[in-house]
Parts: sequence; C-alpha cells; structure tokens
Amino acid sequence: MKLIQSFNSFFHRSGAILSGIMLFALCMTAGCQSNKNPDSDITFTLSNEQLPDYETNIDHAGLIEELDEDAFERGMEIYTSVCYNCHGNPEHDGSLPTAHKFWRDEFKVKNDPFSMYQVLTRGYGTMPPQLQLVPLEKYDVIHFIRENFIREENPDQYFAVNDDYLEKLPQGESEGPEPVEKRPWAEMDYGDFLINTYELAGKNTPLRNMSDGEAPLKDEDFSYANFAYKGIAVRLDEGKGGVSAGKSWMIFDHDLLRVAGGWSGEGFIDWDGILFNGRHNISPRTIGDLHFSNPVAPGWADPATGSFDDPRFTARDGRKFGPLPHNWARFKGIYHHEQKVIISYHVGEADILELLDVEYNSRPVYTRNLHITNASGKLKMHVASNHAGVVLKGEGARLIKEKGQTFLLISGTGERILKLLIAESPDGLEEYSQNSAKPIPLIQYTSGGLPHYPEVLTTSINPGKTGGPFEVDFLTSPTTNKWNSRLRMSGIDFFADKNKAVVCCTEGDVWIIEGLTDGKGELSWRRIASGLFQPLGVKVVDERIYVTCRDQLVRLNDLNGDGETDFYESFNNDHQVTDHFHEFAMGLQTDKEGNFYYAKGARHAREGLVPQHGTLIKVSKDGSTSEIMATGLRASNGVCINPDGSFIVTDQEGHWNPMNRINWIDQKGFYGNMFAHNPPKDSSDQGMVQPLAWVDAELDRSPSELVWVNSDEWGPLNGSLLDLSYGYGTVLLVPHESVNAQMQGGVFQLPIPAFQTGVMRGRFNPADGQLYACGMSAWGTQQMYQAGALYRIKYSGKPVHAPVELNAIQSGIRIRFSDKLDRKSVGEVSNFAVKTWDLKRSREYGSDHYNEMPLTISSVKLAADEQTILISIPGIKPVWQMEIAYSIKDKNGKEVKGVIQNTIHNLGEDPSPNM
Repeated sequence: MKLIQSFNSFFHRSGAILSGIMLFALCMTAGCQSNKNPDSDITFTLSNEQLPDYETNIDHAGLIEELDEDAFERGMEIYTSVCYNCHGNPEHDGSLPTAHKFWRDEFKVKNDPFSMYQVLTRGYGTMPPQLQLVPLEKYDVIHFIRENFIREENPDQYFAVNDDYLEKLPQGESEGPEPVEKRPWAEMDYGDFLINTYELAGKNTPLRNMSDGEAPLKDEDFSYANFAYKGIAVRLDEGKGGVSAGKSWMIFDHDLLRVAGGWSGEGFIDWDGILFNGRHNISPRTIGDLHFSNPVAPGWADPATGSFDDPRFTARDGRKFGPLPHNWARFKGIYHHEQKVIISYHVGEADILELLDVEYNSRPVYTRNLHITNASGKLKMHVASNHAGVVLKGEGARLIKEKGQTFLLISGTGERILKLLIAESPDGLEEYSQNSAKPIPLIQYTSGGLPHYPEVLTTSINPGKTGGPFEVDFLTSPTTNKWNSRLRMSGIDFFADKNKAVVCCTEGDVWIIEGLTDGKGELSWRRIASGLFQPLGVKVVDERIYVTCRDQLVRLNDLNGDGETDFYESFNNDHQVTDHFHEFAMGLQTDKEGNFYYAKGARHAREGLVPQHGTLIKVSKDGSTSEIMATGLRASNGVCINPDGSFIVTDQEGHWNPMNRINWIDQKGFYGNMFAHNPPKDSSDQGMVQPLAWVDAELDRSPSELVWVNSDEWGPLNGSLLDLSYGYGTVLLVPHESVNAQMQGGVFQLPIPAFQTGVMRGRFNPADGQLYACGMSAWGTQQMYQAGALYRIKYSGKPVHAPVELNAIQSGIRIRFSDKLDRKSVGEVSNFAVKTWDLKRSREYGSDHYNEMPLTISSVKLAADEQTILISIPGIKPVWQMEIAYSIKDKNGKEVKGVIQNTIHNLGEDPSPNM
C-alpha cells in the first residue's frame, strides 16, 4: 500500500486517533426520515433538508480539482481516525464485516467522488452520516480511499474524473467550514494528577532558544528554567474531566520533594511533547497565571546537617539530576482518595503525607496540608520566596525568613498536622487565613476510597482468517470510553489466572483485561490506574503489578479490595530524568532472583547529560538499589532476558548507529553510541561490543522488544527468538549462533500480515501457548491505523518455511528450515542470490550501503533431512550485512520465497559431510 506517512503532520494538523468505533456507532433518532435520492433509487439516511445549510452551496468541482498529495495525507489521517475500525484495510477486514471493502467490493452507490461524498454526508445502510467531517475533510478521505485502495487494488471500481464530469456537478461558491483541529491529548481525562516533565513558565519567562546545527547539538542554557523533571501535576479545583480540564494546579517535584509552583487559568499546559502533540526536543510548559514558583533545589534541608546544599549528580551544563540521597529523603508514592491526591514521602526518620489544595478569596490561595509522624530533631522546609504571602496554621512549627526566602521550621518529636497558605502576595492573606479551615489529619485518606473507574467495558474478539501458517485475532479495545483514553498500549503481562492480563498505556493509564482464554469471544476491560509518566513496560510479580515509567518503577496497590489502585507506590525512583524528549524508560523484565530490568534511552543528537543516558539498568528485588548493566545504547525499546540469564536489547538507527542493531548483552560493556554518557575514548568499531546483527531498515525500521518462543503450540518455531517490529508492525524470526564466543545472526520476516499499529511488547500465554502482543501508533512507526491495539498471534500448524537455524561457515552459509524442501529446486543455483555490503559508523545519522556486491554461489545442496541447505560461497568473509534471497519449492511443490539479512563476525567450522 502506498501510504504517505507523516507523523508530525498527523499530530500537528488533525490530532491523534479518534475513536472510529464511536463515530460509526452513531444512531439515527427515530425522527430521522429515510429519503430517496431523486436521481436514483438509492435511499439515504438523511434528506437534504436535514443537512447543514452550507451543504447547498458547496463548490464540489473546485474541491475535487484541489485534491493533491497534501489532501492524500490528510485523508489518510481521517481514514485512520474515523474509518479504519469498521472498514479495515486489505490485511485486516475491520470490526464490521458488512462495511464496504474498497479494495475488492463493488460499490452499491455510484463510485464517483460526488456519490461517495453523498454517502459520507447523508449516510447509507449501516453507514451513518459523518456529521463531524466538513466538506474538505470528506473529499480528502475520498481522495485517499480512491488513490490508495481503489486505483490499483480494485481498478474496475475506479472512476476517472474529467472536465465533463466536473461541469455536471452541483454548482456552489463555498468550501464549507474550516476543519476543526482535534487535540485528543488535551481532551483525555488523565485523572486528578499527571506525572510528566514540566517547565513552570510565567509571563516573563523567556522563549526557549533551542540549539541546532550538526550533531552533537550544543547544550542550551537552561539555568533560568524551572523544570520539574518528575513533576506530579495535581488538579486542585473540583470538577470532572481530570487534570486537563482543571482551572488551578500545583506541581510537586518528587526528585527534590518540593512544590515547584502553582498556577491557574484556562488551559493546563501547552501540550508540547512527543507523546502529546508530537513535538520533538521539548517538554510542556504551564500556561495561564503562575502565582508562585520555587527554585530547582531541595524542598527540605538535610535532617542531619540542616543544609539545603544539593549533593546530586552535576551534569556538565551545571544542572543537577536524580533524587535526593535515600538517607536524606525519599518519595514513597501517591494515595488517590476520591479527588484527593495525597503525596507520601519521608525526610530523615519523619514520615510525611501532603495534600495540595486551593481556596479562593479574590484570588487563588494555594494550600499545603502536612501530616508528619515519627519526627525527631529539626526539620526545615523551603516554602516560598518572600514576595509571596505565606501563613501557617497548626501547632508545633513556625515560619522563619532567611535570605529572601520563607521556611517552615519544625522542632521536637511527635505528630504535626499543619497547613500552609500561599498566595501571590501577602496582601490580605493573614486576614483571610482566620476563616480558612483548620489543617486536617491525612492518614484517613490512606486506606482506599470509592473507585474512580468502576465501569467495566466489553469488547469482542475478532478471529483471524488468513488461511496461512499464522492467524491473528484482533482483541478489540474499548476506544469508546468516557475518559477519551486512546489506549496506546505499551506493555502486557499475565496473572496466575491466564484468562486475565494487564496492559499499560503511554498516556499513563493501566487496564485489566479478562476473557482471553475462556472461549466466550468477549473481553472485559477495566481501567485501574491513571496519571503515570509514559509507561512502557509492565510485569506481574506474585500477583502484584509493576510498571516502568520514565520517572520511576511503580508498584500498584489496591488497599481496599475494590480492584482499583489506591496507592501508587514508588518501588524505585533512582531514575535520572532530564527535560530531553528521547530518554524513555523502556520494557520491564525480572530474572530468576527477582531483580528487575529496563532500558533507558539516550538523548537524540546530543551527548548524554547523566550516567543513565543510553543504558540497561538493574533494580534490586526489594527496589532499594539500582545499577547500570550496559552503556552506549541509543534507544533500546525493551529488554529480553535469555534462558542463560544474559540479555537482548535492540537499538535504533541514528547517530553512531549506522543501522538498527540487536545486542546480545552478557557482559558490562559499551555498545556503540558515542553520544551516550561518558563514552570511551576509542570511537572505532573495535572500541564497542559488536551486535548480534545489524538490521536494515528495509526489514525493520524500528525494532522493539524481542521475545523467546516457549510454546509447543508454535511447533517448529518453539525455542526460537522473535523480533517485534514497532516500525512496520511485523514479527521477525532471529536465527542466531555463537562463533568464537561472539553472537551473530540475522532476521527473517514471518508470513504474518502487518498489524494496525507498531508492535511494542509481546508475551506468550502459558494457558493457550499463543503470543499476545500489544502496540501503539506514535512517532517512528508506519502503522498508524489504530492508536493502540491488542493481538493474539497463533500458529496454525501449516508449513511456515522459516529459517530456524543460520550458520556462517568456512565454505558458505548453512540454513535449516522449519519444513521440508524440494531437492531439485534447492539444487538450482539460479534460485538463490547473495549479496553483501558494509556500513559506516559515525556521528552522522545512519549509513548508506558501502561496497555492495553480489557473491558467487558455486553450489547449493539439500541435506538428507530435506530441511537443511548448504550454500557454497567461495571466499566468504565476515561482513556487516549479508542478504540471502531465494525462490524455491517445498516438498509438495509449493513456492517458497524469502529474504534473510544477517551479520557475520566469524566463520565457523564446516559441518560433517551429511550436515
């Protein structure tokens, strides 16, 4: 399919993916009349009288004449958003079997653009009128359908537009209303808090001056900026819609245990960010009126010394990153009780619960309710600068002013229940505080409350019917939901009851799914958590859910047994988070001892600022410590633990990565990205650990997480290694070997139709032995038919003809296939072609092919097992990349075509004569 993919235009112009199910589920009211088109016997749902007035004056000919490549792109976005769920595409039939299949069906209404416009506008049969689309959008999607699906796939149904046709169209002078920008990231209900990196910005905050030029880009001077790198943005005013629908907010920075500031206004943030509106190289700013803000410094003094001196890691640009030392202070988590967000942390031996809130006089008055237990000695907290107004209510503490700042000082032992009132200025605050409510004990909110998300949503399982060696069931997700969650799924795991799974989504919500294996064909979905910071991995350990977020490893706790998260426990928050968009925390696995592992991205086109940039990280079983296991990574989307305890992480093409790579990590080493933090002085290829394979973008433009096949249900592929492609939404086999203690191998795309999304994570379900994979659409994937999706991939038992073993040997290449082959066709050298090329690793982004050349094949032989072939290649040598193409037949005479790409580091010994 000739899709013109444009992620940035997709998110900037039309927003992210709307709910096609919702739009196609629109019902016509009983009063709607069915009316025949006066020019035919077609009965539309709406009459002309029921249409908007502007429809009578549309310049149809002008709109059709203006259709171009930009219209194609816009139409693709609309089809993806509105049409795909029901209509599908040539690879996936969609959720509504009766929906028109443009690539094969004959039109029931006429097939010219204006007739298609009438169906979109007025509705026909089960197709409801698309009332949300303006004329320009309708013709854009018609253009995409005609040019992408009909022209080549169904040419008999393609109508050729000419001048005579245009002249006969209804006359008009208008193009109708302008399209309304869709901003799904701003319309989602994230819950009462949302963790992210935020910059608190006031009216006088300078515009960002972002560096550009050749990589590595220079570090900007952000010494002025008030970044809350691990900012918990809390909605303070009451109302529905969550944090994005609020009017007043505060941010608590859980690295420094400080309140970064408070603001109010129409609109929450500017939504600039890669997983919001798609913008790169930027983090969102607050908008509205910033009433007070605090410097990027510890919120509490070191209880042992009374000092606020910041001891954290100092980057070369002078900024400090990461959490405070554990013996000083530590963030413990968030209690979510009804609309109250209670932040839990400790300072020294003191346990502190904090509730952020707002009261209104003639202006917002921000409050901090503190419930302190186990206090001993002196505690000192920074509250605000002296130009702000601050009042304290409660006993056992006092306010002091030093060096232009206001501090809270707590002495002695025992419980303290306090309340701070903070306003933009002190004018009238003392008088107002007299009638302000007393501080409240917060322990009452730490046992769980009424559920926020009691709804259970039901969807169907749509079985795959490809007829090939693999069937893909589409496990429909509830894209129509009251929270406008896009369900861009980024992690999946199973409970002890394998009928039940958990998925996390990049927007910060977590869902429980039931009905996977009970055979009823129906799934139930329940949202159990929200507000997390870009979750990209999930793991169930002893029936407890752990989620990898950009800021921390979170353990979800249901305190009252109602099935919903009441306490978001910070299991480990050693993460070093900067403002850079590219440093995702990706994947989550555990080893046999119970330790956790995830990968941390490096900065894009910039040198690393913190030691964790571009690393594989281990977190201890109890969450108390973390350590770096490998360095020099760029963007490792996920972690795979091998049976022997080693790891595999993929990496993405980019600066110092000439191509995508699959890394087999069995040692603490450097894996090639000189822009990662503190690289070795040796930038040569010999200065890094070599990958198992370089993966050309032709086969996978963006590999995600690898997964081992550990299922008898997958027949000859059991024990094999799979690469899940985020870039193309495909599944690849990774045959590999070890020669001279160096792993090497290649990739082969399995005959599985491309998914609607990029694929992020996969797990085999022990209950049915099948692969469950989840995916999402965002930057870096070509598969953007759905925002997110869940799939079940089943081996049907039919021959797959996959290369399950690949060996580079002194005399050539040995390949063992999963199924038996035809001896005659294998023996014909002309049925094979082998070529090689080199790559150039440098600070440039990616690499061209160098020294590309075909290799001479002297003979091809099929072994006695009728599955193993030996391609004899005189003079074969180690090489960056090799491509082996073949067109042969199987034992039954069926055509078998394929392409293997592989990397050769060393040549092994030739096999015995019988192979």
